Amino acid sequence: MPAYRDDPTAQNNYYDTVPLTHGTGQPHNNDIPLVSPPSAGAFQAYHSAADSIVDFDSQADRPNMSANQGYYDSNQALDPEGRKYGFANTGTATFGSTAWTADAAKRTKRSKMMMIGGGLALIGIIIIAVVVGVVVSKNNSKNSKTLSTSGSSGGGSSSNSNSSVTQTNPNDPSTFVKNPKLHQSFWGMAYTPAGSQLPDCGNSLSEVIQDIQLLSQLTPRIRLYGADCNQSALVLEAIKQTKVNMSVYLGNYPVATDNGTAYQRQRGLIQSAIQTYGTEHIAGVTVGNEFMLNYVTDAGVNDPNSAVGNQGAAILISFINDTRSMLSSMNLGSMPVGNSDAGSYFNTEVLQAVDYGMANVHPWFGNVSINDAAGWTADFFQQTDVIQAQALSNSPKMYIAETGWPTKSSNTASASDGPSLASEANLQIFLDTFVCQANSNGTGYFYFEFYDETWKDVTFGGVEGWWGLFTANRTLKNIEIPNCQAP
Repeated sequence: MPAYRDDPTAQNNYYDTVPLTHGTGQPHNNDIPLVSPPSAGAFQAYHSAADSIVDFDSQADRPNMSANQGYYDSNQALDPEGRKYGFANTGTATFGSTAWTADAAKRTKRSKMMMIGGGLALIGIIIIAVVVGVVVSKNNSKNSKTLSTSGSSGGGSSSNSNSSVTQTNPNDPSTFVKNPKLHQSFWGMAYTPAGSQLPDCGNSLSEVIQDIQLLSQLTPRIRLYGADCNQSALVLEAIKQTKVNMSVYLGNYPVATDNGTAYQRQRGLIQSAIQTYGTEHIAGVTVGNEFMLNYVTDAGVNDPNSAVGNQGAAILISFINDTRSMLSSMNLGSMPVGNSDAGSYFNTEVLQAVDYGMANVHPWFGNVSINDAAGWTADFFQQTDVIQAQALSNSPKMYIAETGWPTKSSNTASASDGPSLASEANLQIFLDTFVCQANSNGTGYFYFEFYDETWKDVTFGGVEGWWGLFTANRTLKNIEIPNCQAP
C-alpha cells in the first residue's frame, strides 16, 4: 500500500467562517477539469458554519448524518485559494480535484522507491535489477514452500507475532473463538499481510491465518494490492483452513517504468494461486494501484485524460487485457478484471477496459473536518467516480478502494489534517457516521485498514503507519465496531 503525505499543507479552512492556517508550505495546485456540483436537492448539507475546531475533535456531540449527505454549505463563500482544491468560488463545491489527490503524488514517489529502487546510471540499474531479481525469485520460492495443511506452518517472521485469537482445537484453525466486540459490519476491508514487502518477504501462513480469523468477523470481503511474497496463495490457503465465507479481490501492482517486470512476476503468482485454489473465493483480479496517478504526476501532468495520460493508459490497458487473456486461457468462466486508482485520476480508456473500478477517497487528505468526513466521502465518490463510470457504455461497477481515518501521528506536524486531529475519538466518529450508512446506501467500499502497518511508520513517519482498527499486534484500538450486517 503506498503512503500518502507526511505533513499537512498550508491552507485556509474552507468549511468554517473563521480561516485556520496549518503548516508552512504552499498547497499544490491541481489543474484537473472541475466536475459540476450536484443540484441543490441532490444531497442534504449538514455542515454548520458555527462549528469550531474544538467541536471537530470532541466525541460528545457526534453528528447525525448519513453517508449521502452533502459536505458543503451553499451559503458560504469560499476563499479564492479553494480553487486549488477543486472548489469554485461560488459557495458550492466541485469534485474534480482536491488536496489529497495532489499530495498523493508524494506517496506515489515513495511507493515507487519500495517497488523498483535503483540508481541513476544505466549500469547501476542493470546491476540492481539482477540482484533484486535473484532475491525476489528466492523469496517468492521460499514463501511458496511455507504453505501446508497445518495452521502452525509458516516461513519467515513479521511484526504481528502475538496471537490474539483462541482456538478450541489448536490444530484446527476453523475452531477459532469469535470476539463479541467484533461485528461483520464492513462491506470490505483493505488488507496487506504483514511482511509482504520485497525483498524480505517475511510473511507467514500462521500469521495470515490469524488475520483471516479476525477479518472474517469484520467483513465478508477483502482486497489485496499486489501478489509479491506469495500473498495470494497465503490468503487463499488461510481461508481454506479457517473455513470462513470470504471473497478476495486479488491484486497485481505493476510499475510503469520497468518494462512489465513487476506485472509479469505477479501475474505468475496469481495464476499459480488460482490453479491451486480455484475461484470459489476470488471475486476479481485488480490490475494496477494508482498507476495513472504515478504516470501523469511523474510527467508533471495532473489530467489523467491528457495525451500523457493516454500514453500511460495504453501501458496499463495492455496489462489488463493480458490478465483477461490469462484468465480466459484457464477456462475460469467469467472472472471480473478491474483497476484501482486515486479518486480523481481515472482515465476514461482504462475504465472502458475494466469490469470494475476502485477509487481511493480519503477525507483526511481532503483536509475535511471529521464532522464532514462521511458526507464528503460519499459526495466525492458519487460525483467524481460513479457518475464518470455511468456515462460509459460498459458502465463499470465502482467501489471505494480506501477510506478511513488515522488514529495518531509520529510527529506533531502531521497530527492534524487542518480542522481535525488524528485520534481514536475521531476514528470512532467516522465509523459511526460512514459504515452503516454506506451499507444502507448500497455503496461498495473497502475500509482502510485492518491493522497498523509498522513498516510505513518506519519508512514514512507521520500518520502513515496508524490507520488500523487494530494495532500492529492485532489488539483492537479503543473503539467500538459498528453493529450492522454488511450486505
